Amino acid sequence: HQLSSMHISSTQPEAMEEEEPLFSNLDLFLFTLIAGLIIYWFMSRKKAEPIPEFKQAPSTRETSFIEKMKKTGRNIVVFYGSQTGTGEEFANRLSKDAQRYGMKGMAADPEEYDMCELSRLAEIDNSLAIFCMATYGEGDPTDNAQDFYDWLQESDGELNGVNYTVFALGNKTYEHYNAMGVYVDKRLEELGAKRVFDLGMGDDDGNLEEDFVTWREQFWPAMCEHFGVEASGEDSSIRQYELKEHNDINMNKVYTGEFGCLKSFETQKPPFDAKNPFLAPVIVNRKLNKAGNRHLMHLEVDITGSKIRYESGDHVAVYPTNDTAIVNKLGQILGVDLDTVISLNNLDEESNKKHPFPCPTTYRTALTHYLDIIHPPRTNVLYELAQYATDPKDQENMRKMASSAPEGKALYQSFVLEDNRNILAILEDLPSLRPPIDHLCELMPRLQARYYSIASSSKVHPNSIHICAVLVEYTTKTGRLTKGVATTWLKNKLVADNGHKSTVPMYIRKSQFRLPFKASNPVIMVGPGTGIAPFMGFIQERGWLKEQGKEVGETVLYFGCRHKNEDYLYQEDLEEAEKTGVITKLNVAFSRDQEQKVYVQHLLRTNKEDLWRQIHTDNAHIYICGDARNMARDVQTAFYEIAEELGGMTRTQATDYIKKLMTKGRYSQDVWS
Repeated sequence: HQLSSMHISSTQPEAMEEEEPLFSNLDLFLFTLIAGLIIYWFMSRKKAEPIPEFKQAPSTRETSFIEKMKKTGRNIVVFYGSQTGTGEEFANRLSKDAQRYGMKGMAADPEEYDMCELSRLAEIDNSLAIFCMATYGEGDPTDNAQDFYDWLQESDGELNGVNYTVFALGNKTYEHYNAMGVYVDKRLEELGAKRVFDLGMGDDDGNLEEDFVTWREQFWPAMCEHFGVEASGEDSSIRQYELKEHNDINMNKVYTGEFGCLKSFETQKPPFDAKNPFLAPVIVNRKLNKAGNRHLMHLEVDITGSKIRYESGDHVAVYPTNDTAIVNKLGQILGVDLDTVISLNNLDEESNKKHPFPCPTTYRTALTHYLDIIHPPRTNVLYELAQYATDPKDQENMRKMASSAPEGKALYQSFVLEDNRNILAILEDLPSLRPPIDHLCELMPRLQARYYSIASSSKVHPNSIHICAVLVEYTTKTGRLTKGVATTWLKNKLVADNGHKSTVPMYIRKSQFRLPFKASNPVIMVGPGTGIAPFMGFIQERGWLKEQGKEVGETVLYFGCRHKNEDYLYQEDLEEAEKTGVITKLNVAFSRDQEQKVYVQHLLRTNKEDLWRQIHTDNAHIYICGDARNMARDVQTAFYEIAEELGGMTRTQATDYIKKLMTKGRYSQDVWS
């Protein structure tokens, strides 16, 4: 950009030196002729045929949620910050609930509206803003709530007269548990808004669904009291969408798995993002482990010509599809022709969300590409489907599971969660339950993209992205084999499938997990199992920097696996990198190769003097990647202990010391549970 603009400015003075008239008569004549021809062509052009019915919602969207609420007589708005769809799902449930209490609600994505209008909410009688806020990464807002978060931080707006409540979605295993929900709750109060119900804390490490149901069952009675309204007793199921079957539709107008624009998988146009993923051909798919009963894999996808850029430490998001065998079984059990072309149209014509997934499409495409049919269904799905069970006992149990009665909660916990029943298993085990497939499709959550830490450096591999993953497969208590949706799908992505190239719909999600700006800073990487992924990129990049003649600091890796001869991932690459001095020290913990289990945190303690020097004296950056529940905690504790012992600190001081490193961006985590 800069080069071209400099080039233009440097040529301007030359043009100005000439004093001749700008246009000769011939120029004027030709100019008029050309202009006339252009106008004629425009006038005579045949208007493009408008495509009936299935236009994308017009882009001149109403960005004022206040005007929308006034126009449609709503008094409750439920904003959601959602990365994997759960926050959005909860928001939809709450806005639907409002109807049962004689109020009108709408779920709203803060990214689509002008949030500085929040102060105007007081213009609407008995109004309330509910916030379902998930926390992502290291206490960060979700992508769709980033602008709202920035606005809250910078705003000094007056929110007097605005009633609000917050339900936070998080996971206790993470350092910054529910940071986003807690912040929104506190900040809105600071800006003068009135908290009308206590902050709800949802913990996905425990039972997020139960936390939400419990909070919601206390929230609504409190609201009725606050606004002086009574529940309408309308506890029947309320449909949000109506079914339209298309018998003689042109198949070119039917979605086959795309997300944004129709046919976007056939004609790919950048930029590529969550709504417009790039179909990247798979160029490598190999098994990483030499033995053992697990399947660890390394994939490489080709991004040539896509204009996609990535940095080491970023995440690649991929959109998997469901297992065709499960989709077919659902069709059989519900007695449906899965190739029927349908649309589910929102009954609320003012809603921004015209359909629950891209329509028109077939049931087969919806169940394969768009809907999550593998996760155990949430209680609201059971509640809404209960009416279709012909056995009164089944009906009663399904309703009971959706209540907050202790007996109902225990039943949901055991029958659905512990037994890990997906919707197919529930239908198989409750033979009296045969709901209409369109209602089932309306209630199922959307199938989400899966994020993987990129295992390559764009300095070394500008045209490919590497993924390292482990196949998820286990048998449930009911004896069913359950397979991870994305890892099963990735495993089956053969490089050339019957002469066809296998492709993976993907896009990049930027992360904060970055190598230090100064290459001379030491780097300490801790990543057991597939937690090695981003460090393969880091090691490649440090090697590249070395080749460029840069002064590169110590590069130390702590890797862990079960057995040296089974699952020592990337062994040859790592040993080669140590031999050439790219890795200064390679520390590997083989947890099950001896009687006493040895993990990465044990190796950290063994090397405590070196580590303390690197951190305290040499300004090292520490990176942790992998399991959040145990590993990341144990590793953090090991760092506390080293700071206590070698820094002469108390535990409180040591904790503060590590927290300071986090704030400075010198202790980064890329963890999952």
